[in-house]
Amino acid sequence: MNTSLFSASLLSNACITSTALSQERADPAVTDDPFLWLEEIEALSALAWVRAENEKTLGVLQSDPRYRRFYEQALSILQSKDQIADVRLEGRDLESFWQDENHVRGVWRRATPESDRCQDPKWETILDVDALAVAEKRNWVFQGANYLPPEDRLCLISLSDGGKDAVSIREFDRDAKTFVAHGFSLPEGKQHVSWVDRDTLLVARDWGEGTLTEAGYPFVVKELKRAQPFREAREIFRGEPTDVLTYPFVLRDSRGHVHATGAGRAISSFEFEYVVFRADGPVKLNLPKKAAMNGLAGGSLLVTLAEDWMPPGNISFAAGSLISYDLNEWKQDPLRARPSLVFQPGPRQALSGLGATKNLLILTILEHVRSKAFAYKYDQGAWSATPIPLPEHANVSLSGISDEADQAMFTVSSYLRPTSVWYFDAESKSLEELKTAPSAFDASNHVVEQLEATSRDGTSIPYSLVRPKNARFDCTIPTLLYGYGGFQESLLPSYLGPVGRLWLEQGNAYVVANLRGGGEFGPQWHQAAQGATKQTTWDDFIAVAEDLIRRKITSPCRLGAIGGSHGGLLVGAAITQRPELFNAAIIQVPLLDMLRYTKLGAGAAWIGEYGDPAIAEQRAWIEGYSPYQKLVAGKTYPAPLILTSTKDDRAHPAHGRKAAAKLAALGQPYFYYENIDGGHSAVANLMEDARQLALKYTYASRRLCSE
Repeated sequence: MNTSLFSASLLSNACITSTALSQERADPAVTDDPFLWLEEIEALSALAWVRAENEKTLGVLQSDPRYRRFYEQALSILQSKDQIADVRLEGRDLESFWQDENHVRGVWRRATPESDRCQDPKWETILDVDALAVAEKRNWVFQGANYLPPEDRLCLISLSDGGKDAVSIREFDRDAKTFVAHGFSLPEGKQHVSWVDRDTLLVARDWGEGTLTEAGYPFVVKELKRAQPFREAREIFRGEPTDVLTYPFVLRDSRGHVHATGAGRAISSFEFEYVVFRADGPVKLNLPKKAAMNGLAGGSLLVTLAEDWMPPGNISFAAGSLISYDLNEWKQDPLRARPSLVFQPGPRQALSGLGATKNLLILTILEHVRSKAFAYKYDQGAWSATPIPLPEHANVSLSGISDEADQAMFTVSSYLRPTSVWYFDAESKSLEELKTAPSAFDASNHVVEQLEATSRDGTSIPYSLVRPKNARFDCTIPTLLYGYGGFQESLLPSYLGPVGRLWLEQGNAYVVANLRGGGEFGPQWHQAAQGATKQTTWDDFIAVAEDLIRRKITSPCRLGAIGGSHGGLLVGAAITQRPELFNAAIIQVPLLDMLRYTKLGAGAAWIGEYGDPAIAEQRAWIEGYSPYQKLVAGKTYPAPLILTSTKDDRAHPAHGRKAAAKLAALGQPYFYYENIDGGHSAVANLMEDARQLALKYTYASRRLCSE
């Protein structure tokens, strides 16, 4: 079972709510912006500007003697044959998607569990994406597969042009290792598809004029039969154009049996409505809006709550809880079925992940930003939990589950110890470490500490400091501070790999801040820095920077900030509000012009996180921190490195382009590099990844380290 009925990227979306539309509105356009022309992604003048900026940045950073060394070190790590493949349990096989110097775009492959235990596993190629791209003369980036249970022979493969979120979807036969002749084929679009049976799909996509939301996502779901022309697909549900999106779902158990079909409306990033399709028509479920359906496990329907809820029956559930409905009772009458508690978080706890095996529910639970795993069993109307004794003081994540047995695979990560893969068999009660990734750097000279800073309002903000063991605390350690703090996403320990080789081995420090707005401590931690209180995230980040300086770990001339996407906005806000705290800033695929963000890329989908600049009251919140508008004459900024992608159809490259152009107009130093491919990740293959790593750490070394 998937851990969610919709992709993680959808969880970071938000929308314009109908109540917001009735409020007083202001014109969001910035008529005196001289750099609006850079918003035309493919315009010749804009691309000429990009090429000139790239040439300048590469000319400086690639001529630094450290660049070539960093690039070769990063590429060696990324292309290492000894790396652990990210695997998926698929029936009796393991599957992975692998990239190396011979498979630049990647190869989708499988092996038996027995072979994977060997030093040199025997992988069988399912699809070679490099060969496909050459044969079809397309710039394909593999974006995953959607399987038809229980056989999982047929699947729908998503292929992206250069890494965009918009994908083309084509039916593929895993056994024959070929695309299905005259099979399902959906042209490029931001779309969501669920299998009902081998001849039927539920599809949400662009069906023509008037079928996309203001955020550019679909709100019309249709049933599409095999060999049926698109124009004949039958509409079965319609959301609203003011939604973020509408998507179909199919509730299917571990045996592949379908118990219900339906649709979910993402009214905002964090508010949903669900309907199930029944013979007598669609039924809207009586769930709270801040709830998410998570699929089936152990004969139960699972739902996570992001708000306190008291359903009928004198029972209440706390925000962050996981609840369940007995499936038979729910199917008989979904509006009268009684929920029961599976998991309720304690202080400083949060549900991190979940998945279902044949008979069990597997949960990973965060406590103080470290995670543990548990096997839950539903019996006689109640859930019981058994701990899975994986290594402690690390991040434990569920990496694979079996529908055919009570087996699961986990990855265990920490900052300084290489990632390991573990295999759990509940029936035999066995837990086995399958393999450990090779060390990418010498971690013997560093330690990890979990510290806390006090934010402006007195709240304690935890952060992890990775520093040299022999640190003298004389303000001289070059330090990079990384943060995110948005969309209820958590920053958890993971092996630093290339960062360790390119940055830590030089005697430097790396910091990860767990800011409000994230999900490290559940929904309340996120909601404390959302909308009108978004400034709280920036305050928390600044507090961590000040704490590092107060502890004499580093000093402003040795401190840099780094973040991407929402984290790019975070860094932009930090260096415009407190530029004197930082001497470097790495801003990746950012949001920066927050007064126009709803007009750029998928920006209208994130109003639930930031507010709507078209509404006067909310515009005031946003205007208070929007980094692009806060770049002004008379201030000195820490010469940021801004990294974007032309193919990013989520966070529009104009955010970075316009900020760089404005810095140039102000006479301020900066570096700007825009990769053509890569989408929102800004890289499409390992060589591009290595180049970006080398650029970032060459820049950071120039700004923060002694020559």
